[in-house]
This record gives sequence, structure tokens and C-alpha cells, in this order.
Amino acid sequence: MATPYRLDLTVAVLRRFSTNIVDVVAPDGTYARVLGGAQRPVLVTVRQPEPATLAVRTDGDAGDDERTFALVHRMLGVDRTLAHFDAGAGTIPWLRALARRMRGVKPPRYPTLWEACVNAIVFQQLSLLAASSILRRMIVALGAPRQFAGLALHAFPTIDTFAGASEAALRGAGLSAGKVATLRRVADALGSGALDEAMLEERPSSAAAGLLCEIKGVGPWTAAVILLRGLGRLDVFPANDSGVARSLTALAGADLDVDVTAALELLGCERGMLYYHLLLARLAARGEL
Repeated sequence: MATPYRLDLTVAVLRRFSTNIVDVVAPDGTYARVLGGAQRPVLVTVRQPEPATLAVRTDGDAGDDERTFALVHRMLGVDRTLAHFDAGAGTIPWLRALARRMRGVKPPRYPTLWEACVNAIVFQQLSLLAASSILRRMIVALGAPRQFAGLALHAFPTIDTFAGASEAALRGAGLSAGKVATLRRVADALGSGALDEAMLEERPSSAAAGLLCEIKGVGPWTAAVILLRGLGRLDVFPANDSGVARSLTALAGADLDVDVTAALELLGCERGMLYYHLLLARLAARGEL
């Protein structure tokens, strides 16, 4: 484990909203999530009893344990070191204090490329609050919850579940016709093998983004979010993000000239961590940390 490590902050940027019903935090701080198994779903819980220790438990088939532990390890960025970001952030006046306060957050990853794509597409050109509400309604419509510590956990819908969903159910959740069509194209590409994670992993980020943008309805911003949150590509930063712009203004002050381009250059190959820090700043401002 690369220390310092903060499970609470890492899960916060993975969840984005306290209303997230897939990635859930129990009152005692335990992170809980349902993941797919070979035969049946696996309930995973993670705690941080010591600064350099994560305690992971699974409730599923024993044959799924090795894969599940590896997936949780990847999802929670356990081994990611952030020397480039730390060094760069220390030289940026408006970022320095926030980076110090949030030290220990690691870049999380969605467990599947499909989940990364769905999240990015649903959040296109919408406020975070509106998009999160639509995604929540879609998840509820496509699956029953599982109980944990008095909380309801929903598994993220699989490609097959989404493919079998009616147009009425998806539109009823609030998805536009265009987004339903884009999601169906992504589901077809992933389900058929025309696109998979290995194809993106073997390409540099610019080429991987280009491959994603070949899917109608996926543009540069969406591709960047998929690469950042789905593949852990910290060398990308989603540009033209209204939430990012508002967070920069709130963080740096309306009267302070913020040179984002210069900041991204200083942060170098780990510039994507700025995206997560700005999200943490928004969560802190809302009292959700």
C-alpha cells in the first residue's frame, strides 16, 4: 500500500454524491459495494483500521475471492504514488492548501469499462445533481437492492441487464433518447468485443480517446472522463467542465486570475488528480466530507 492513504477521501471521489446507492458508506465508515461474481454477486466491505492497512471482506463464492480482491485493489488505487502531483501542487498557491488537506486521496477506478462509460455518458451536459438523480433512478429501475447494515445496496446494471431494459424504463428514469442510443451503442461494442479495456490499455491516452470517440455520442470530454475514472489515466484532464470551472472560482477566488493551462503543465502526468481535488473541494463545501 502506498502511504499516506485515505480510504474515506478515495471513496468520496469514487461516489461523488452521498446519495450514491452503488458505492455505499455505512455509519461506521465501512465502504460497501456489490460486485459481479462468476455465479452470483459478491458483497465487498472495506475498512481502514490503521493508516497503512485496509481490511477487506467478501461475501460470495470462494472461487471469486482472488479476482474480487484484485478488483478492489485496483478500484481503490491502493498502490498509486503521486509524487508528480504533490510536487506540482506545492508550487500552485491556490491549490497548495487543498492538496495538503486532502493528502492521502488516491485515484479510484470504476470496476468495469462499462460502468465508466455509463457514468460519463449520463453526466454529459447536465448538472451533477440532475445527472446523479437520473443515474440513481435507472439503477433502481433495473435491479433490486441487497441489504447491508440497514442500508440498501444496488449492484450496477450489467451490459446484459441494460440491453434487456425497455425503452420506456430507460426514458422513464430520465435518460434522453440520444443518451439511450449512445449507451446502447456502447453496450453493443463492449458486448460484441469490438471494444474492450485491453484495446484502450495498450494505447496512449490520446489514441485511446480517439478510439472511444469513434462511437457516436462520445466526444472528447466523455472520453477523458472514461479514461480518468475507468482506466486511471491521470495524464488526462476533462476540459470544458462547468463543475471544474465553478470549483476553481470558489477555490481560488473570483478576483484571482487562475491559469489552468500552466497548472496542468506543472502537474504533468498526474494532472488528473486536480479533477479529484476540485471534486473534494465541492464535497467539503457541501458538508459531505
